[in-house]
Amino acid sequence: MHQKLKLYNTLSRKKEAFEPINPPFVGMYVCGPTVYSNVHLGNVRTFTSFDILYRYLKHLGYTVRYVRNITDVGHLVNDADDGEDKIGKKAKLENLEPMEIVQRYTNDFHEVMLRLNNLPPNIEPTATGHLLEQIKMIKELIDLGIAYEVNGSVYFNVRKYNEQYEYGKLSGRNIDDLIAGSRTLDGQDEKNDSLDFALWKKATGGHIMRWDSPWSEGFPGWHLECSVMSHKYLGKTFDIHGGGMDLQFPHHECEIAQGTAIHDTEPVKYWLHTNMLTANGQKMSKSLGNSILPDQLFSGNHSLLDQAYSPMTLRFAMLQAHYRSTMDISNDALKAASKAYHKLMNGLRIVKELRYDESVNADQNEKAIQQINSIADGIYRGLNDDLNTAVAIAGLFNMQKKLNAIQIGQLQPESLDKPTFDRMVNVFIEITEDVLGLFEEKPSNVEVAIDLVLEDYKVAKSNKDYDKVDYIRAKLKAMGLSVKDMKDRIEWAYEE
Repeated sequence: MHQKLKLYNTLSRKKEAFEPINPPFVGMYVCGPTVYSNVHLGNVRTFTSFDILYRYLKHLGYTVRYVRNITDVGHLVNDADDGEDKIGKKAKLENLEPMEIVQRYTNDFHEVMLRLNNLPPNIEPTATGHLLEQIKMIKELIDLGIAYEVNGSVYFNVRKYNEQYEYGKLSGRNIDDLIAGSRTLDGQDEKNDSLDFALWKKATGGHIMRWDSPWSEGFPGWHLECSVMSHKYLGKTFDIHGGGMDLQFPHHECEIAQGTAIHDTEPVKYWLHTNMLTANGQKMSKSLGNSILPDQLFSGNHSLLDQAYSPMTLRFAMLQAHYRSTMDISNDALKAASKAYHKLMNGLRIVKELRYDESVNADQNEKAIQQINSIADGIYRGLNDDLNTAVAIAGLFNMQKKLNAIQIGQLQPESLDKPTFDRMVNVFIEITEDVLGLFEEKPSNVEVAIDLVLEDYKVAKSNKDYDKVDYIRAKLKAMGLSVKDMKDRIEWAYEE
């Protein structure tokens, strides 16, 4: 199954057969969040997409080291080389230590990832935890003549790099066009060229996040952080790197330049990027008022939402759109996703209750056997085609028709050969739970259900149906609950 997996490589702009550098090991790095605000749905889509890739690679038998960083310094307000640090600015506004901001929004990020059932990475490094390695890499780039220091700041020389390599290959941009279209920005006059980017910035008077270095008291450049952390944990060349489409330029372009200059080789074999989200056909943005946070979606507390939508509904909705395509968030789409998700969960409940009695002598249904194996093959073809989860889900629904036929007695389990029956059960469960990461969300209104049972208990007691009374008491006790017969009412309590 390994050799059949194909991934769209942003660098080559085509689907390529996935062949890891050192099989069965796979090194995968994803640019994590900058933790200065609540995680937004665009982040959620990116990390959920890479969670599916992580899960599927493990399902295929690979040993995966998944690294997803936390950006806790160096990301400036305009994503360039001037302005305040986003975390530092937030800390000033709230009169907090920067690391308090970092911890708060890191916690928020982890909580959202947990609710969406995204697996944690194997390593989650932070930029501030790797300052020594970043300083070391800057020194090496200076020694190579590819970086230079000015007034306590250090910049990467893009034009010098382009003499030997190709800057702009990931985003498909020509350096001459970039130079022609660039403009001088305030605070960047000290650069040799407007295209050069910061490796280390000298901190100005109001900059509260600063560290000592050989050049100045300052802070590292945003692009440098990911190069250092990815190379430390995955080596000078590793298999997969990615993030949102907005990171292609300049962030990932700069990462390629830094890694290639240091090691004289391409740092990454496969570049993957997820596309953006829209809301009712419009790009999500705060200015339009259509930017929805995960907690707002889960609670329904947003003017664009008709109701609350569960985490698994959101995850299912994301799986119905290919990760490289634009995905629209709307009430109609989410309601349809909720309905389809619950339909799939019904199939999951059915398949887990199926049993095969090998003592039963039944005629083999060759047509059903062929159909089930064909459906299973189609599910894998979809996933192997650049993680086309929509095709895989369609296959699961086709397989669910067979499960429903067995449930209502139209198809006898024993009319399938045992390998086909086992494959049907295993593929449905493993793809749904292990690969797609979907699970059954149990109803949260347990107390309402208990009240209904107690009403039944009250009627049985009134009718002197003591067998039923005892039965209800026993069932509730097995759940850790007890019935309290009060003078004027019936209540429940936790079993002590």
